[in-house]
Amino acid sequence: MARMHSRDKGKSGSTRPSTREKKDWVRYKSKEVELLILKLAKDGNKSSKIGLILRDSYGIPSVKDIIGKGVSQILKEYDLLGELPEDLLNLIKRSVNLKKHFGENRQDMTAKRGSQLTDSKINRLIKYYKRTGVLSKDWKYDENRFKLIAE
Repeated sequence: MARMHSRDKGKSGSTRPSTREKKDWVRYKSKEVELLILKLAKDGNKSSKIGLILRDSYGIPSVKDIIGKGVSQILKEYDLLGELPEDLLNLIKRSVNLKKHFGENRQDMTAKRGSQLTDSKINRLIKYYKRTGVLSKDWKYDENRFKLIAE
């Protein structure tokens, strides 16, 4: 199957092991990992950044294998998750920056196309999150409201 916004078919870089079990060489217990996640979240890190820190600094390949829940689920239990999903927030920040760039560089048609593609990704994600109940049905995406977040 082809990628959405290019003609490439591409191949994944790596595959995860088929069995989901705690590795013998991981020395952390589930409660320790949970406390690490909470500590990193209180320091201001988002869930994807927490996963990277756990992988690179602590040698924890997968939180789900150890605890049975993902980082976002743990943060949601302790009410440390933001009001918007992280992937949607990142796309909105990208869109605001692209629109700002395009406002200063009117002839940059590549930036215009990137802005259009980003907006369509945002709209698809919003539709998905409304359908799954993450966002309320009456939630609206307003570019002006998010200009302050991106800066």
